[in-house]
Amino acid sequence: MNNILATNKKAHFDYDIKDTVEAGIVLKGYEVKAIKKSHVSLNSAYATFHGSELFLINSTISEYQTKNQPKNYDKNASHKLLLKKSELENLIRQIKEKKMILIPTKIYLKGDWIKIEIGIGKPRKKYDKREVLKERESKKSIKIQME
Repeated sequence: MNNILATNKKAHFDYDIKDTVEAGIVLKGYEVKAIKKSHVSLNSAYATFHGSELFLINSTISEYQTKNQPKNYDKNASHKLLLKKSELENLIRQIKEKKMILIPTKIYLKGDWIKIEIGIGKPRKKYDKREVLKERESKKSIKIQME
């Protein structure tokens, strides 16, 4: 069973996610402790390539202990994501050919390892978001009527 530590609640609303990929993440010890205490936010985060390496940008990992942090601690630092070479090449191809983007959807524990789920999708237009809201409302009303 995976223990979910943080989710990006707006990811499935703002983006039409077609597929997901599980990646490892390079962290320092105090960042691991902060993430395990759920001091992490993925709300405005995204993943991008720098050369042939994948990085998580704009995620926020708050301090684990404010008095015991390094002086140069940056809570919005970018973090390298770990994938197999074939998976990286597949992601690069999808991004270039289909004009997809990479959005982190959740961070979770898998055994003792911290993993991140990256969604591959396209941004939704405003009218698509309205359709999603209409579907949610209709499902909610049907569920209420059934009870």
